[in-house]
Amino acid sequence: MVYRWFVLFLLVSITAAGCAGAPGSTKSAATPELTVMTHDSFSISEEVLAEFQRQCGCEVKFLKSGDAGLALNKAILTKEAPLADVLYGVDNTFFSRALGAEIFDPYASPVLADIPAELKLDPGNQLLPVDVGYVTINYDKAYFAAKNVPVPGSLRDLTDPRYKGLLVVENPATSSPGLAFLLTTVAVFGEEGDYTYLDYWRDLRQNDVLVSEGWEDAYYGQFSGGSGEGERPLVVSYATSPAAEVYFADPQPAESPTGSMSAPGETFRQIEFVGILKNAGQPELARRWVDFMLGQRFQEDIPLQMWVYPANPDAALPELFTVHAQVPPGPATLSPDAIAAGRDRWVPAWTDTVLR
Repeated sequence: MVYRWFVLFLLVSITAAGCAGAPGSTKSAATPELTVMTHDSFSISEEVLAEFQRQCGCEVKFLKSGDAGLALNKAILTKEAPLADVLYGVDNTFFSRALGAEIFDPYASPVLADIPAELKLDPGNQLLPVDVGYVTINYDKAYFAAKNVPVPGSLRDLTDPRYKGLLVVENPATSSPGLAFLLTTVAVFGEEGDYTYLDYWRDLRQNDVLVSEGWEDAYYGQFSGGSGEGERPLVVSYATSPAAEVYFADPQPAESPTGSMSAPGETFRQIEFVGILKNAGQPELARRWVDFMLGQRFQEDIPLQMWVYPANPDAALPELFTVHAQVPPGPATLSPDAIAAGRDRWVPAWTDTVLR
């Protein structure tokens, strides 16, 4: 996820950390170069990158390649002559497709011993878990306080006429959180029975749900809470968004102006992975980079850089996360194989139901 609050910070970080490496580096013809392909939301602090480059005696180049799906497509299309040594950013919505493309070399990093078993979705160690995010509904605290209306407590509540015209979601065909929210509804309501996920979306449409093409328009353009400039007090976003609202405010408030819903089983857990590409030009450096990404130094840099949780439980969280963000209990579960089998059916069915 990318917040407008830190676009400038992100650009500075990536510009300094990208093609040129760490500040003050003196790249020579003899300096080996590691290329890491990422999605556009990747970020790393300058000092953490510089630390790795000192350790490896190398330069790191980041090849930003669009969203997770586009980055994976690029890696698949160039697998015979890979553009990078490492791919970071494949998540569990594209997991089976990524493994099926056979573009990764397995690597059982010794640091995997520190990662919880529930995040290790690939027993072959082609894709190793790096971080975890939670897609959920965010709400504008001031709106509900002023209107004396209770914050919805469940997904089903969102179909109540009290919340008519209040919700904005992202299109799952064009947005990662939009797809995650659609998958949540599939997991919660299913495809068969008296009330399916499509029945739920029909009810949301009847309740005047608004669909935006992407997260940025939904959050900044349509949402009324925090830094949003719209009129709708409910939006599909992330469980860490309230913490980001505090972090990027000047001055920082004691309490976030937004909150997130966390009904058990009604949020979606996104796990992001890293893998070493076959035919990588720098396989040894690639293995060292994977170890570094799973290690405590990089893991503790993740929260305030990419606004997700580290996969390594030994990584300390910033106080901002412990106070203003929460890990939702019991997120909705769909296996990567189920997602791979159903995604191309669910998205068109959603389009026919909601947009036509």
